[in-house]
Amino acid sequence: MAQLYHYLADAVLLLHSLFVVFVVGALVLTLIGGYCRWLWVRNYVFRLVHLFCIAVVVLQAWFGLICPLTTLEMWLRELAGDRQYSGSFIGHWLEYFLYYRAPPWVFILIYSLFAALVIFTWVYLPPQKKLRNN
Repeated sequence: MAQLYHYLADAVLLLHSLFVVFVVGALVLTLIGGYCRWLWVRNYVFRLVHLFCIAVVVLQAWFGLICPLTTLEMWLRELAGDRQYSGSFIGHWLEYFLYYRAPPWVFILIYSLFAALVIFTWVYLPPQKKLRNN
């Protein structure tokens, strides 16, 4: 049974990683796509999902909440008898990959600035519910 919990924890970690890649990658692609005039970056549903995702991240940071995916992964790792990490998912992996430690306010600031950039793209590159083929 421990092996199953280990695999489930790894699946949650993969899902969490994909979420981060989506949040960051979607903004980068939206900015590049706006410059290159790619129509798909103005897709309303895509942009709304992206806005919702970053809003969740920022609200969690502002309220000092640990992401539910982090909590679920740590719980599954505990059931599997694996080592857990403390703090946030991003903080842990930044420390792991970059050997970087920062107080929580740094992450709150980064998330907030990132969200401001997402809002900026909504204003200066607004999504469209119906895309024109030009």
